[in-house]
Amino acid sequence: MPENDVDPTSAPSYGTPRQDDSELSVVSTGPASSLAPLVDRARTYVEAASSANTRRAYASDWKHFAGWCRRQGLSALTPDPQTVGLYITALASGAATPKGKGASVATIERRLSAIVWNFAQRGLHLDRRDRHIATVLAGIRNSHAAPPRQKDAILPEELIAMLETLDRGTLRGLRDRAMLLIGFAGGLRRSEIVALDAGRDQTEDGRGWIEIFDKGMIVTLRGKTGWREVEIGRGSSDLTCPVAAVETWRTFAKIAHGPLFRRVTGKGKSVGAERLKDQEVARLVKRAVLASGIRGDLPEAERVRLFSGHSLRAGLATSAEVDERYVQKQLGHASAEMTRRYQRRRDRFRVNLTKAAGL
Repeated sequence: MPENDVDPTSAPSYGTPRQDDSELSVVSTGPASSLAPLVDRARTYVEAASSANTRRAYASDWKHFAGWCRRQGLSALTPDPQTVGLYITALASGAATPKGKGASVATIERRLSAIVWNFAQRGLHLDRRDRHIATVLAGIRNSHAAPPRQKDAILPEELIAMLETLDRGTLRGLRDRAMLLIGFAGGLRRSEIVALDAGRDQTEDGRGWIEIFDKGMIVTLRGKTGWREVEIGRGSSDLTCPVAAVETWRTFAKIAHGPLFRRVTGKGKSVGAERLKDQEVARLVKRAVLASGIRGDLPEAERVRLFSGHSLRAGLATSAEVDERYVQKQLGHASAEMTRRYQRRRDRFRVNLTKAAGL
């Protein structure tokens, strides 16, 4: 492996790194039979420290940085602020992309975070507050920052129209109905939807589970800041009730243990053992939006761009006519300001300070 093509997903070493290999590896410093299980377990914990999506994104970002360094004759293995400052300058100006299009500020900040993270995994420190990085990044923000582009919220009437496009007589249709409804009513992220198990402590890769009661369902989730519970009450109709939809899916799919949402196989007649990937939620939302005719006044490509898995989460925040505190708790936000970012449609001028000031 060339010097700059460091394995971007390798875990921190537990032992002495080999001097002839840029990958982080393990060299036994004690009896192999006793340390090997601990090394494997330590690597498992390292992977659990971040989501699979984050690791994939960071791997892609590090590969891009390492490739740029190689082309410039620079080392990607040294945490040099000047090198990183030049790299983010190349990103902003378009010099680091084949088509010459400058990267967005969000992309630059994510790649910078990925670089810092990868160095940290190798026991190296990159100070992003160094003037060669911080000053350049501040200038990039001032020159290129654009208002955030948010996905459209899916409103209740739109969700119902999307549900009508799904076949309730098939396993795939039952599964998709359950995912849309639990995602909306729980204000869940797409990664949280597919990470659910049918019960507690049933799989190693699960990050939550469900419990069904007479009045509703408790969804227990493991997020970035720890565990939290989400209450999902029963709906006014079985056709739009998220709890009933999940119960129906579990019954017909015969899921009592393991991942809750799985791939439907065998021409739609059987259910696989492995959980769905979170990208499937986004694809489901986009397909249902197109099939239901939502925003039919726009070209198909524009409609696809406007909606994503996050549209379900934003839909609950926008539609729930309750005290903002309850919405904040449901979404798991630390601040009310973050919750307001999800509220695409609200009475922005309920408090009119112009009139209150006497004008």
